[in-house]
Amino acid sequence: MEIVYLNSVDSTHIYLQNLIKNDGYRYPLAIYTTNQTNGIGSRNNSWIGKQGNLFLSFVIHKSILPSELPLQSASIYFSYIFKQVLENLGSKVFVKWPNDFYIDDKKIGGIITNLKGDLFFCGIGLNIINVSDEYGNLDIKVDIEKLIKLYFISLEKYPSWKQIISEFKIEFESSKKYFTHIKNKKISLKRAFLEDDGSLVIDGDKVFSLR
Repeated sequence: MEIVYLNSVDSTHIYLQNLIKNDGYRYPLAIYTTNQTNGIGSRNNSWIGKQGNLFLSFVIHKSILPSELPLQSASIYFSYIFKQVLENLGSKVFVKWPNDFYIDDKKIGGIITNLKGDLFFCGIGLNIINVSDEYGNLDIKVDIEKLIKLYFISLEKYPSWKQIISEFKIEFESSKKYFTHIKNKKISLKRAFLEDDGSLVIDGDKVFSLR
């Protein structure tokens, strides 16, 4: 993974997509900054940016990933590996299905994943420092450059989907007191069942995470 730092950018996700559109894809590439002015969150919402937090996007060809990975559940795969890195550094962060980072009852970040052709574009936002009373922030001190390197070292080991989903199923119990948005509706996860392919079954409906 080639990693490029930008002093400031409106959106690492849009910047990376435009870069690949203009120059083409040759190898996995990551763009990050600590000063993003117009980030993208879930459901095309904006993600509040504050200088000093982490804003990271990367692109990777789907053929590099484990063959058994359900492509619709890539957000779980990318986010859970990131969570494991933070946990190994001492954080008490957990992943709320499918791609939000929480500490206690406050969201501290999240991941958006888009599949365009054969390429996954993944954007990560993480509050290192406080943003507002609505959101939380990371409970440990980290060196952002080191954190990113550790993440890609872990990702590029390409753990099996079976390994990731088996651990995430245990953690999923922490998600059940929260809500998620499905088809623009706020749905409780209390009655949700997590399948082996990463999808949720809620009141008979099967839902995947890929946006």
